[in-house]
Amino acid sequence: MAPEQPFLKKFRNLKNLDYQTGDLVSPLADVKFNIENIPFQENIFDVFICNHVLEHVDNDLKAMQEIFRVLKIGGFAILQVPIDISRKETYEDKTITDPFEREKHFWQKDHLRLYGLDYAEKLRSVGFKVTENDFAKEFSPNELEKLKFDRNEIIYFIEKK
Repeated sequence: MAPEQPFLKKFRNLKNLDYQTGDLVSPLADVKFNIENIPFQENIFDVFICNHVLEHVDNDLKAMQEIFRVLKIGGFAILQVPIDISRKETYEDKTITDPFEREKHFWQKDHLRLYGLDYAEKLRSVGFKVTENDFAKEFSPNELEKLKFDRNEIIYFIEKK
């Protein structure tokens, strides 16, 4: 979902990978669609990567359900979102529509929510098995800078069992 330049050429050149991209508006996408209504049959993808998309969609739980639906049993997903680690619960307020107010509340003008530490539980609520990995704590400050990782970043490894 939301094709990213660093992956496009690399993944397309892998002979053992059938790489397909999707997005609502990106000209790089193979298929144009809303992640809340993925136009593929059930159990079709082995892997689903969705980096910083769910905070932009109206119904994030519907999007999570759709990802679960199209992922094969035994498949996995990486669904990264910005998380405010000082919040226990995801913060959402649909009355905030002004872009400048959204930036103050949700960290970016086009975000609709700011996830809290309940993110993994949201993923589990639609059926995923979630493993949280705080791998970034193992890197030195120099490595973190080079790789552009946040020390508090958690990778959510999500499986459909």
